[in-house]
Amino acid sequence: MTASELRDMYLSFFQSKGHAVISGASLIPENDPTVLFTTAGMHPLVPYLLGEPHPSGKRLCNVQKCIRTGDIDAVGDASHLTFFEMLGNWSLGDYFKEEAIAWSFEFLTSPQYLGFRPEQLHVTVFEGDADAPRDDESVAIWRKLGIGDSRIYTLPKEDNWWGPAGKTGPCGPDTEMFIDTQPNAGAGRPGQGGGRFFEIWNDVFMQYEKKDDGRYVPLLQANVDTGMGVERTVTMLQGRTSVYETELFAPLLAAIGDGASVRMDANAEATKAYRVVADHVRSSVFILGDERGVAPGNLGQGYVLRRLIRRAVRYARAIGLKEGFFKPLAEGVIDGYKAVYPELGARRDHILMELAAEEGKFEKTLDRGTAELGKVIENLKAHGQTTLSGRVAFRLYDTCGFPLEFTEEICGEQGLAVDRVAFDKAFDQHRDVSRQGMEQAFKGGLADNSEMTTRLHTATHLLHKALQTVLGEHVKQKGSNITAERLRFDFSHPDKMTPEQVAQVEAMVNQAILDKLPVSMSVMAVEQAKENGAMALFNAKYGEQVKVYAIGGYSLEVCGGPHVLNTAELGRFRIVKEESSSAGVRRIRAVLE
Repeated sequence: MTASELRDMYLSFFQSKGHAVISGASLIPENDPTVLFTTAGMHPLVPYLLGEPHPSGKRLCNVQKCIRTGDIDAVGDASHLTFFEMLGNWSLGDYFKEEAIAWSFEFLTSPQYLGFRPEQLHVTVFEGDADAPRDDESVAIWRKLGIGDSRIYTLPKEDNWWGPAGKTGPCGPDTEMFIDTQPNAGAGRPGQGGGRFFEIWNDVFMQYEKKDDGRYVPLLQANVDTGMGVERTVTMLQGRTSVYETELFAPLLAAIGDGASVRMDANAEATKAYRVVADHVRSSVFILGDERGVAPGNLGQGYVLRRLIRRAVRYARAIGLKEGFFKPLAEGVIDGYKAVYPELGARRDHILMELAAEEGKFEKTLDRGTAELGKVIENLKAHGQTTLSGRVAFRLYDTCGFPLEFTEEICGEQGLAVDRVAFDKAFDQHRDVSRQGMEQAFKGGLADNSEMTTRLHTATHLLHKALQTVLGEHVKQKGSNITAERLRFDFSHPDKMTPEQVAQVEAMVNQAILDKLPVSMSVMAVEQAKENGAMALFNAKYGEQVKVYAIGGYSLEVCGGPHVLNTAELGRFRIVKEESSSAGVRRIRAVLE
């Protein structure tokens, strides 16, 4: 079964169970500063998991693009990826554990669907702790379906609990499903490593809400949130041992081999390098090709993208790929996925341009770092020293962007060691400072429906319309980030705004506030929203129901909320800063006073 066939079969199965098929969201979360990327299908649905009615009903399913970089160092093994597709189905206060687990089992084992043998299936459940009891209900359901106790494992919170997207929000126990790839290998269990057990599905039971004080309180409605990884599931269906052996990666790896001077199977290091390049090229293409695509940069999503591209360059050098390798590989990804994700084809030129520019910049960085390191080595040898200090290695890494692996390799060729312990210490200190900064920067989010964030959310709609009026219809939202203190709005526009334009936009927003315009919401099909002139990315599927917010006769926009009831609630709007975000994209920071 191919990935394309799996996607279609999954959505059809859950449609037959009364689910509405909804569109996947952008990789760049809208108005959610708690996460840099959409890491799971539940992120765009947080307001609905907390009780807000969804326009498509209580049973939903979709395919979601995801980016996760927490395990980036594991990329290159059999299953870890930074970009992946997640199949998901949700119950918003409708069915719960009995139906969710039974349907998972049916889809996995029925010959009509995936047809795995029931004896291949191993499951884990939450063992319980001081916050919540053991999930005996899920254990009983699995037993009733014929999964014996020898294949049911109870594990702690770090293994079988799905936490909130941010520090607070909906969460709960989960049950995870694994395929045993070596059923004759004797005793073993999921989580022991070695690649024997492949996790392919996770049913999360959102029964609780985590509060600011750390307490877990029962949710007003119990929800189901499930996720099945496309790449991992296809790997198992095709009898492969690695996600990289499927049709999703085989053409890409073959193209890498055409340009490399080292064979993929030459050694373990070469195998990992091929896989890292393939994964990172794919992830970079999807980030750049997203509806809210970002450019490489030094902060937030742009920094993650830059890191992916530069890691790809580093590993590409290790296998002899020459500068310019990104273009043919990226074109292969675009052509392979554009039928499913047409935005990739539409943004082809932009994707290729950004990749080429960043690749060229990093090649220059590597050349500068090599020259700088050469001077350091010359000085060490002149003084009879045999070890490069960790502090100097970290300076090369931090200020020049020169990878530690390159430093160690070049020093090794000169008979010198690198103080890795001191480097790791400096790196950990730097990471702790960065993490603290990120934790301070990313608070609030979709689950934050506080008065101030709600007011700023409505102000963003006023700002969007004012920008289109003053600058032109070419202005489109490219990203939004709202905290309780301010709003940040990215939009397409080629030039720096003049002071007069900034003042005009600010005045228009404040006039809309003074006019005390009512804010109303209606649910309609996406086609009707288009006909009515509503602003949106319109990545929704034909026939899908969406929420449309009208602000008097001033603004009409597709949005999930939350919003005030009248613009008179907002206060005075002030633009704090207008600046460049990336090529062709401007950024406004504004506050309400």
